[in-house]
Amino acid sequence: MSLPTGIRSYNYAQDMAVFRTRAHWVWLGVLLALLFTGPLYWGGELLSVANLIGITIIAATGLNILTGYCGQLSIGHAGFIAVGAYAAAIITKRFELPFLVGLIGAGGVAGLVGVVFGIPSLRVKGFYLAISTIAAQFIIIWVINHWTGITGGFNGMSVPPVQIGRLTLVTQASQFYLIMIIVITVVFLAKNLSRTRAGRAFVAIRDNDLAAQVMGISLFRYKLLAFFIGCFLAGIAGSLFAHWTGFLNAENFTMMDSILYVGIIIIGGLGTTIGPIFGVLVIRWLQWFIMKISPVIEALFPNLPAGFTAGIGPMVFGIAIILFLIFMPRGLAHRWSLLRASYRLWPF
Repeated sequence: MSLPTGIRSYNYAQDMAVFRTRAHWVWLGVLLALLFTGPLYWGGELLSVANLIGITIIAATGLNILTGYCGQLSIGHAGFIAVGAYAAAIITKRFELPFLVGLIGAGGVAGLVGVVFGIPSLRVKGFYLAISTIAAQFIIIWVINHWTGITGGFNGMSVPPVQIGRLTLVTQASQFYLIMIIVITVVFLAKNLSRTRAGRAFVAIRDNDLAAQVMGISLFRYKLLAFFIGCFLAGIAGSLFAHWTGFLNAENFTMMDSILYVGIIIIGGLGTTIGPIFGVLVIRWLQWFIMKISPVIEALFPNLPAGFTAGIGPMVFGIAIILFLIFMPRGLAHRWSLLRASYRLWPF
């Protein structure tokens, strides 16, 4: 990592450390303090948005590992989130097992389903792989809608609140702490994964899979591992989403949501740990702002065509993607690294 003048690594452990200087640790403490004291002065609406942001960061981190690091394009990520959400609901409601069992079980089921749909990546890539993941999205949603006895079909199914021991998390504030603890854990693990043998193998496959194979990297093993990890995190996000909303329906996991996740990692920066965080913050706050401004637009322009304001969100999202691809193709993470270097913001 970038370090200020006069700071150097004396051993491998220091070189691999995420936080090196006292300033790094101080700013980490400040950020965590601001984050975990947020519920004391945020309103219910801001807490709800913060919870959604946290869940989305987990899912986007999974897609970033799969697409940003390993180069396996997936446009069916919302489908794998749906698998995790319904798996968690079934485990905790129908089998009455603890939340933590449902959380890990949801990740495992989503990861295994991801491996099944990731098998085509061994023979196809790029546009053709994207088509196969789109097929996964439609197949998963079809199964959810028609497996009525298990998922509730088109009527959906209710999900019990999170219960850890004797503690039941029903308020936005209590769920916020749970979600943020898992977000921090996931981001930390993703940061370290990118520097492991598997992470370097992912990058080698992304850059040139033929050269990686010649070097002895097993494409079969690491591509499927990337699908498992990416979809495992999608399942974790789905489990948290299920308990956060309290009710599931296939309409919560549309094709538009899958495209949204691809846009998030593009805006944030592919193949970076902080990229998904930036992308999620931009998209979710943009959605919140559009939701707030739409009634104002309807009041100021009552003669607008029916449904015009409902289409503002997708239109703005599309424009944002185009602008980022033109002016910041490497995402906000790259822009932040340049800004940090230019103004010597070393603690960040």
